[in-house]
Amino acid sequence: MSHVYDLAIIGGGINGAGIARDAAGRGLSVLLLEQGDLAGATSSASTKLIHGGLRYLEFYEFRLVREALTEREVLLRAAPHIIWPSRFVLPFRPGGRPWWMLRAGLFLYDHLGGRTLLPPTRSLDLRGNGTIDAPRGFEYSDCCVDDARLVVLTARDAADRGADIRTRTRCERAIPVDGLWGLTLSSGAEERARVLVNAAGPYVSQFLTSVAQKNEPARIRLIKGSHIVVKRLYPGDQCYILQNTDGRICFAIPWQNDFTLIGTTDEDFSGDPADAAISAGEISYLCTAVSAWFRRAVTPEDVVWTYAGVRSLYDDGAPAAKEVTRDYVLDVEGTPPLLSVYGGKITTFRRLAEAAMDRLKPYFPGLKPRWTEAAHLPGGDFPCDGFDALCAALRHRYWFLAPATSVRLARAYGTLAADWLGDARSAADLGPVYGADLTQRELSWLIDHEWARTAEDVLWRRSKLGMRFTPVQVAALRAAIS
Repeated sequence: MSHVYDLAIIGGGINGAGIARDAAGRGLSVLLLEQGDLAGATSSASTKLIHGGLRYLEFYEFRLVREALTEREVLLRAAPHIIWPSRFVLPFRPGGRPWWMLRAGLFLYDHLGGRTLLPPTRSLDLRGNGTIDAPRGFEYSDCCVDDARLVVLTARDAADRGADIRTRTRCERAIPVDGLWGLTLSSGAEERARVLVNAAGPYVSQFLTSVAQKNEPARIRLIKGSHIVVKRLYPGDQCYILQNTDGRICFAIPWQNDFTLIGTTDEDFSGDPADAAISAGEISYLCTAVSAWFRRAVTPEDVVWTYAGVRSLYDDGAPAAKEVTRDYVLDVEGTPPLLSVYGGKITTFRRLAEAAMDRLKPYFPGLKPRWTEAAHLPGGDFPCDGFDALCAALRHRYWFLAPATSVRLARAYGTLAADWLGDARSAADLGPVYGADLTQRELSWLIDHEWARTAEDVLWRRSKLGMRFTPVQVAALRAAIS
C-alpha cells in the first residue's frame, strides 16, 4: 500500500470517469478502478446522443431537461471532435401526439436551456419526401456523440491531472479500517481511501451488498436498451425521431458514414448485466417502428449489427420502464463516507460530477472550486465550428492520408491526431495496416495513452472499426496486441 487516496471510485463508465476528472482537477488524489475496459458496459451502449431528452417533457422532468439542454452546448464546446450538431426531423401524422403538443414541446425545448450555438426549430413540408411517409413535421437541433470515446477522453483528462486509472482491476472487498476504506483488489494490491464512490452502473447494488457488505441493496431498477444497425437507409445527415404506436419514440441516426443506427427499446431486466443482449422481439419491434414511417421497409434480415446495454435507474415506482426517471440520485452514507450514484445520462455526466463533489465537500475543506464548465477535453481545443478546418489542416500536413481517414482521425482525436502522427511523411511511416485504416502507430497510441488492451477495446470502444474488419484481420490484431 503506497499511500492513502482522497477518493477511490468504483466504475469506469461516464459517471466514474467524470467524477475522477472533476476531483483530480480540484486537487484530490484519485484512484479509479474498472473491472473491465473503460466504457465497457452501459456507457458504450447508448443511442450516441447529447440531447435534452424531448420526450422527458411529457413526464414533467423540466429540471432534468433544462440541465441537459444547457450541458449540450457546454459539451459541444468542450469536445467538438467527438460531439457534433445534428438536425432531427420529427414527422407528423394524425393519430399520434397532436400537432399543437409537439409545437409546444419544441418551443420549450428551444428556450429552456439557453440555446446559443444551435439553430432553432422549424416546420417542414414533407410532401414528396422520398424518405418519410408523412405530410409535414418539425426539424430541431441536438447533438451526436461517440459515447465510448467521451468516456476514454474524460479518463485521459483525469489521468493527466494526476488520477490513477486502473482498468481490468476489480475491487473484491471494501471495508472500514481505522476511519478509512480498506480496498482489496483483484491484482492482489491493498489500497486505502478517505471516501469511496460507487459508480458501478448496473452493478451498483451488487457492489453495495457483496463488496461493501451493506445490509440493504440499492433501490434501483435495471432497464435494458437495445439497438440495431442496418446499411444506410437514406441520404443526408439528418436524424429522425419517430413516434411509435405504443407512445414510445425511436431514433434513426446516420452512423459511421455507411450505416443507420436505430433504437432504443426499454425493457425491465434481471440477471447479470454482462449477459444483456437484444432479443428477437426487440429486433422485430425496432424494424416495425421504423418501417411504419420510412418508405423503405426494414426487416430483421437487414440488421448487420446489434448491441444492448443495461441502465441502472433510481426506482421511483413508475409503472412502465419508459416512465422511470432518467435523473440522477446521489446518496452519501456512513463513516467513512460512501457515495453511491444512481441513474444519470451521458449528457449530464459533468453536472453529476459537480453535484457529487458538492456532496463530498464537507469531507475535503480545502477543495478547489468548480472548473470543468470552461475546460476542453483532450483534443477538443479548437472552435466548435472548426471541425472542417481541422480536417483540412490534417490533410494538408499529412497529404498521404485518404480523405476519409483524415476525417476519422480528426473526429476521434481532434488536435491530438497530430501528436501521434508526428513527423510521418508517408503512409509507410505509420507502420503496418491491420485492417480498414488502422495502423501500427495508431494502435500503439491507443495502448500507451488510452488503456486499450484487447482487439475489442480497439475495434468497438476506441473506434468502431469492428464494422469494417474481417475475421482474419481481427485475429491478426489480437495476435499483435497479445
